[in-house]
Amino acid sequence: MATRTKIETASLEEIKNEFIGPIGTKKRDKYEYELNMEVLSFMIKKARQQQNLTQEELGQLVGVQKAQISKLESSANSATIDTILKVFKALKAEISFNVKIENKQLQLG
Repeated sequence: MATRTKIETASLEEIKNEFIGPIGTKKRDKYEYELNMEVLSFMIKKARQQQNLTQEELGQLVGVQKAQISKLESSANSATIDTILKVFKALKAEISFNVKIENKQLQLG
């Protein structure tokens, strides 16, 4: 009769803590920031494609060159918040911001 081997499991948070570092460390903060910028870039590209717009057409709506839209879609790291907001406005996309301070959701109003 064969014996079964027990497989150890770990949460994604545990893996990130081990290989990248705990929340609040410089390395982890950089990782989280870059991940968020990648997600933002992906969202811009998907929203543009859903609107059946080319990068050039979106650039015209926003008032920037096609190259800037291309840069945004490949990495939003160099974009200003103003440009990002203009892009989403041109795409008629609703955006929202969530701010947490010490595990407490910041409420406006």
